[in-house]
Amino acid sequence: MTREQAEAIMIDLTRKSTPAEGGFCTLQAVVDGAACPWQMDCHNCEKFVMSGADLLYWHRKREQWRMLAERAPDPKVADYLHQVFEPTARAIDGLEKALAAVGLLDDALALDLRLPQDYFGRVWATAFRANQLAQHEDHGDTDFDDEYDNEDEVTP
Repeated sequence: MTREQAEAIMIDLTRKSTPAEGGFCTLQAVVDGAACPWQMDCHNCEKFVMSGADLLYWHRKREQWRMLAERAPDPKVADYLHQVFEPTARAIDGLEKALAAVGLLDDALALDLRLPQDYFGRVWATAFRANQLAQHEDHGDTDFDDEYDNEDEVTP
């Protein structure tokens, strides 16, 4: 992910938001105290965002799902668990790419949530919509792969 791509989907959490499990809710009605119209199904909501401060939480969740799948009584159950977690795994990978693109990945990985934090720091206040992170595809190591796929073609 390029810096420009990451900045295009970046959300500043210094505006109103409220904590949710593993991220933040940016739906203003909920932030203002109203009931969630989707019964707090945050992980399927387009208003759910993930910040750099959430990265370690999601790393732990991914490890929990892997351990559950390893202990599954049968390969079909393990495959099912991997399939259910796949969209979340893509969002975690996208979050890592977005944080790296804006220079916050090292700060996010270095957080020790047991210590007092500066909640106004960039790693806390910079967030990305989880559904957009899950849609981001890996296009290789360079940002210019698509431009040079057909370099033998002559354009008028």
